[in-house]
Amino acid sequence: MDVLLREVEASDLDVLFEQQLDPEANRMAAFTAPTPADRHAFDARWRRIREGLVRTIVADGEIAGSIFRWRDPALPGPEVSYWLGREHWGKGIATAALGRFLELVPERPVFGRCAADNTGSLRVLEKNGFVVEAEERGFANARGSEIDELVLRLA
Repeated sequence: MDVLLREVEASDLDVLFEQQLDPEANRMAAFTAPTPADRHAFDARWRRIREGLVRTIVADGEIAGSIFRWRDPALPGPEVSYWLGREHWGKGIATAALGRFLELVPERPVFGRCAADNTGSLRVLEKNGFVVEAEERGFANARGSEIDELVLRLA
């Protein structure tokens, strides 16, 4: 599979919004927007995201998802976050996309997070050299409760 990253185009946002509506993807991601179907909130969030380092993930010519860097003031380095449409899960796309994206992020350490029971996302991070640094509890909008979350670090 050919996986590449490119600048986000305005037309990508419709596809990325549709991916965000998937209930199973939300459940797995857990720490999602409070109201994933709110297009105005989605657009406002993406205006902020697009000010930083963000890319559209393209797999075999199709928009598969997105990946971006952001800053959590509680961490001593930037954090990466990614989202793939469910039809693209389990194909190595996220692993390849994260590897390429990390080439664009010179800062170290860099962090990633995932719900503790999201084994797919945990494998993506570990395959790219991240190691579990901490376990936290946080409120997961998509699950309506507090759950365990892993914080991983790439030195």
